[in-house]
Amino acid sequence: MVIKKIEEKQEVSRKSVKTPQLLRGFRDILPSEQAYWDKVEEVAGRMANDYSFGRIRLPLLEQTSLFERSIGKATDVVEKEMYTFIDPSGTRVTMRPEATASVVRSYVEHGMVNKSQPVKMWYFEQMFRHDRPQAGRYRQFWQFGLEAIGSSDSILDAQVIIMCHRMLKELGISVKFLLNSIGTEASRREYVMELVSYFKQFRKQLSEVDKKRLTKNPLRLLDSKEEGMEELRVNAPQILDWLDEDSKQHFMKVIEYLDEAEVPYELSPHLVRGLDYYTKTVFEVVEAGDEGEKAQNALGGGGRYDTLVELLGGREDTPAIGVALGIERIILAMKNQGVELPKERLIDVFFCQLGDAARRKGLVVFEKFREARVSVAEAFGKGSLKGQLELADKQKAKIALILGQKEVLDGTIIIRDMESGAQEIVNIDKVVAIVKRQLEMMG
Repeated sequence: MVIKKIEEKQEVSRKSVKTPQLLRGFRDILPSEQAYWDKVEEVAGRMANDYSFGRIRLPLLEQTSLFERSIGKATDVVEKEMYTFIDPSGTRVTMRPEATASVVRSYVEHGMVNKSQPVKMWYFEQMFRHDRPQAGRYRQFWQFGLEAIGSSDSILDAQVIIMCHRMLKELGISVKFLLNSIGTEASRREYVMELVSYFKQFRKQLSEVDKKRLTKNPLRLLDSKEEGMEELRVNAPQILDWLDEDSKQHFMKVIEYLDEAEVPYELSPHLVRGLDYYTKTVFEVVEAGDEGEKAQNALGGGGRYDTLVELLGGREDTPAIGVALGIERIILAMKNQGVELPKERLIDVFFCQLGDAARRKGLVVFEKFREARVSVAEAFGKGSLKGQLELADKQKAKIALILGQKEVLDGTIIIRDMESGAQEIVNIDKVVAIVKRQLEMMG
């Protein structure tokens, strides 16, 4: 009776335990999704290496001041979206919201200015922003990025755009690029005055957020998502009309390179990007043919940041260009555009075992196949031979190996042709060589 009451209490206790849930804006990337992630990382890494970009791996935490100085205190990222806290040592730290500032910090801190310029780096890293979750947008998200630091040549602007285009094309995604130039800080001053003058006449129609931008950071009005702003922007002055001669010539050369490479683009005169460090060329990558809201179909973007290295304590006049692509958005675009990838890896050999002795011996045999670079799978957790053979058939294995108690005692193993069902018994010490020959014959 006492035992029964204890069991009843345990059952009630189990029912009352609530399973912890994912935080809003975060997600699990399950094994069934990995084929897309592996494909994107493989293509991105190969493309970057082909163009002589070296990989950099960055810390998740940085001093908050790094992002306040580089991104800009008046930006949405710094004001509203960063995960910032005081660590146990009393340091104000931030979970990385973007990687360019970290790359530049690394460039300066490790004296990369003394290397052959430009220094070209790529990353495939996680970022964190407390943004509004939506399709393809999460609070913990992954980006692939390219950064080329130390050259002002417009061919580098074109190169990172061309690389993005070819990478996405290889992944089966049709895209186009929205291009603009925002000139230098000096050439923007008169333009900003004109922009402020234009929007002041509509001050009553602006949201409180945009009224604040009008005072603190007028350029942010051009990428504002507030209601009614799209209509107001139509007749706003265009920064291209205010560019200095050097910025104009630089931008024209970028366009010429893109024309030569047959990269699809269109000029977007109100494109400014959302971070303060950009100069001259800015661009976004969007799915081609999708006329929906730009923020929904943007796969990434980038631009020049010719003053950021100096701003973070590096050498004066160190130009740079970079781009970042959202991995979740790329995968969503692949699915939207009907790109299909195999969800399970194809295998040649499936190892089946029966009994404890076969399992012990099987661990050794399985490792020999793996060392011989034969694609092999197993189900050591299953005891039923029927169940294991069904799994081998499901995974389209060409050959099944069957090891039971008798085979262990005899020093043999059964090779089964999964297509014909034909079986043969061979010496277990020779099975790897025999199977490799059979696979070569099967083609």
